[in-house]
Amino acid sequence: MSRIIAIDYGRKRTGIAVSDTLQMIANGLTTVPTHQLLTFILDYVAKEPVERILVGLPKQMNNEVSENMKNIEPFVRSLQKKLPDMPIEYVDERFTSVLAHRTMLEAGLKKKARQNKALVDEISATIILQTYLENRRFSNF
Repeated sequence: MSRIIAIDYGRKRTGIAVSDTLQMIANGLTTVPTHQLLTFILDYVAKEPVERILVGLPKQMNNEVSENMKNIEPFVRSLQKKLPDMPIEYVDERFTSVLAHRTMLEAGLKKKARQNKALVDEISATIILQTYLENRRFSNF
């Protein structure tokens, strides 16, 4: 099998997570400066078998997309042009930052580590991916 990549897109930096080849477990991969994101993803896909790419969909509580969507859509269009056969899906990312902070607290990370925004972005991408994997697994029952 191949991997699934999840992206927590940010204006300055973007968190990336990847599944194992069995698509059971999400792991944080890295955080990259957003201006390097397309190159990073293309390099990764060239080295590893990837089945699909998930992109966090920034929704507000009223179910409307947030302002960051205007930055995400051009990136997704560029990605689709470079990888026309790769399925790219949006996944609701509401509460992932809150869950990332909670995860860091529960893991016992010190305050300085919890303030590391790059780590929060990577954990958020991991939560997006793990939620997707679990929802897919349970919907197959």
